[in-house]
Amino acid sequence: MPCLSDIVFLDFEASSLGKQGYPIEVAWAFASGEEETHLIKPAASWTDWDIRAARIHRIARDQLNAEGEPLEDVVQRMMSVLTGHKLYATAPSWDGKWLSKLLRAAGQPRHALRLEDTEMAHRRIMREVLRDAEVPEELQRALMQDILAQAQRNNDELGPAAHRALADAQRERKLWFDIYRRAQERVSESKVTSAKTGTGLS
Repeated sequence: MPCLSDIVFLDFEASSLGKQGYPIEVAWAFASGEEETHLIKPAASWTDWDIRAARIHRIARDQLNAEGEPLEDVVQRMMSVLTGHKLYATAPSWDGKWLSKLLRAAGQPRHALRLEDTEMAHRRIMREVLRDAEVPEELQRALMQDILAQAQRNNDELGPAAHRALADAQRERKLWFDIYRRAQERVSESKVTSAKTGTGLS
């Protein structure tokens, strides 16, 4: 069983994808269940705004100014809760950009918190399950590809992303658990087959 309190799925929404874009919402979902979401009040110099992006995330500028938390408070909370954990994002190049911009604006080093691609979390949990079950390495690659494909099809059936930070982080957590469950099921099925036929995992 992985340490669920170590694994966190993080997501940002931004004012735009342009060079002057900035983070407007951040959320995270621990594999263990804890989760938070924060609207971010823009810094005075953050003025870029893309109407097309606003139609997608449905967050208004007035809402940010009225309900958003000071970015320093958001960063302080993130540093307090997330430091020392494994942070994953589905688009680490974009989410990493927003994270760095937020950290720098609050006077923190841009790499005070680091993101990895969620795919790394998927592969790590599958390898852990298959390795613990002593699945031969030459079979692991094909099994992992099959498990990922099945889980991704199931995820695609849910429709497009919500483009709200917490909902998207929760969805990534759900996908990770689905991959974990499928890997365990494949191992269990192989043990039954092996016991009946004397063969190993196929």
